[in-house]
Amino acid sequence: RWQKIFMFPLWSKMAVFWNKMFLTIIVLLIVLFLDAVREVRKYSSVHVNEKAANVNSSAFDHIQMKLFRSQRNLYLSGFSLFLWLVLRRTVTLLTQLAKEMASHAALETQVNDATEAAKKYMAENKRLQEALSGLSGKGDGKKKETADATEEKLKEEVEQLKAELQKTSNAFHKAKTEVAAVRKQSEGLRREYDNLMKEYEQLQQSLNKAEDKKDL
Repeated sequence: RWQKIFMFPLWSKMAVFWNKMFLTIIVLLIVLFLDAVREVRKYSSVHVNEKAANVNSSAFDHIQMKLFRSQRNLYLSGFSLFLWLVLRRTVTLLTQLAKEMASHAALETQVNDATEAAKKYMAENKRLQEALSGLSGKGDGKKKETADATEEKLKEEVEQLKAELQKTSNAFHKAKTEVAAVRKQSEGLRREYDNLMKEYEQLQQSLNKAEDKKDL
């Protein structure tokens, strides 16, 4: 189902501009984050100076409101930047996992084909051996030599098929191990993403409570 979804022509068109769009959003988030840091430092110093100067309450509340909004923007831009990087990493891991699964399926098919071919040649070799064992001792020597040469050729082909089967089996196990490693890494990243989302929700709730108290 997911393969059918990701095979839409729309995604192939967007993939051309995906890296540019990603870098553009990263630059934008970095600019917003640096601007929020500058605003926090600016209003923090003004907040301390105004508090020490004992100015009227309306001006002090206005500065405090500006400081709160700049801190909120700092948290939002910082978490957005971090979560966007996590999303990028998640997409990369999912892509690698899909490729490994596809190669895993191809290797499995190749192993099955090689196994069937090896069984076929072994059965044919066995049949020829039985036919050769049934020949009488008075048979023609030329026919025996031809049968021996055929038998040797079949043995060589069986050995080659066994070697290819072993090679394919090793590649299959290697791909299976890589798929398991990528899947484990993807699950760890997903758990980390869930924890970050929970922390982000808690921080957002605390900011909302602080803003409600400020409005009161």
